[in-house]
Amino acid sequence: MIAAAERALLEETVRNAVADACMAAGGSTAIDAVLAQVGWLEMLDAAPRDAVDIVFGALGASNAAATVLDDVVVAALGMKPHPDLAVLLPRFAAWDPPGRLDENHVRARGLATARVASAGEMLVVCRTENELWGVTVPITIAEVSRVQGIDPDAGLREVRVQGGTPAAEPLDAAAWESAVALGRLAVAHQMAGASRAMLTLACSHARQRVQFGRPIARFQAVRHRLADALVAVEALDATLAAAAADPSSDTAALAKAAAGRTARTVAVHCQQVLAGIGFTTDHPFHRFLKRTMLLEGLFGSADAIVVELGRQLVAARKVPTLIEL
Repeated sequence: MIAAAERALLEETVRNAVADACMAAGGSTAIDAVLAQVGWLEMLDAAPRDAVDIVFGALGASNAAATVLDDVVVAALGMKPHPDLAVLLPRFAAWDPPGRLDENHVRARGLATARVASAGEMLVVCRTENELWGVTVPITIAEVSRVQGIDPDAGLREVRVQGGTPAAEPLDAAAWESAVALGRLAVAHQMAGASRAMLTLACSHARQRVQFGRPIARFQAVRHRLADALVAVEALDATLAAAAADPSSDTAALAKAAAGRTARTVAVHCQQVLAGIGFTTDHPFHRFLKRTMLLEGLFGSADAIVVELGRQLVAARKVPTLIEL
């Protein structure tokens, strides 16, 4: 855990560095370089949850694309992350291991960050009948295509892997569970940063836009929209803080689900406040909206996570105490 004063300084440094890189029109490579300069991997090793909170919150606030999610997953699996190692993430809206290992033959399909374009190797978590394996394959055997869709600027790739005689090491189920949990927290913090950025844009517009001789921020209907969005954002921050205070796969899942629902709520209210300009590409709002819609599907959507947790509760016939109040 990082001391409060040190954390505040680090958070300001990271946010300013990421924002400056975005202003310079730097892509994911530039953002990765900036994060390397501020000691991202050292932060992840020393205080992973603080590092994830600070860095992914900054990425969300600036709508920046980076490949550091690879490092989060690798570190959570108990391995050493490095820039030449990409990770095969689960397919959109899924969180199961993306690969299958049968007699040293790998078959896998999933998503990857832009790192796959420059890395030499890819880590694929694979299942056999009864075990999990961490399989490292050369990028050359992967079939990679760029994901276009709603947010091509995020830099995601669709990846298929088939064949090879890979280097593999056994994993236990807890390692993959930890990787999914930390990945969910990372994406949730990024969505929280983007949600707060959308709210900031809407508030700024409400103060500047004048109708009937006064700023629309003085109209009660507009204030209600912004207040509801603020409540959603603050509730998500509280959920993320609770997940950090009592880390588990369940609290991480609920934080990710809360992030998805918060982003939807904030987007609806802020787009209404922004009115016509919020539906155009002339205003930066659309970039944050698209990014949150994309992030919603990584490691499971809010609806899918809630349904799965409900099934687990019904099967166990017991509701766990997640956080002591």
